[in-house]
Amino acid sequence: MKITVKLYASLADHLPAGTKGNETEIEVADDATPAQVIATLGLPEKICHLVLLNGIYVEPSARHTATFEDGDALAMWPPVAGG
Repeated sequence: MKITVKLYASLADHLPAGTKGNETEIEVADDATPAQVIATLGLPEKICHLVLLNGIYVEPSARHTATFEDGDALAMWPPVAGG
């Protein structure tokens, strides 16, 4: 199935070569999880601070069990500091 992956800030550097903007569509297995997508993209889990599946926060403990449906969107941000 296909999902859209959106990576923000420094995470966008991990998108596949040739990606325009901060998102790409990827093919995943029917039983894929956010944790598997994170690993496939070569992202260290500790820098995937905010993970949203279709706009809903996915807690770190659920990233190994949540699954996708065709057309879902997975968005991720690194930790952000500011003031």
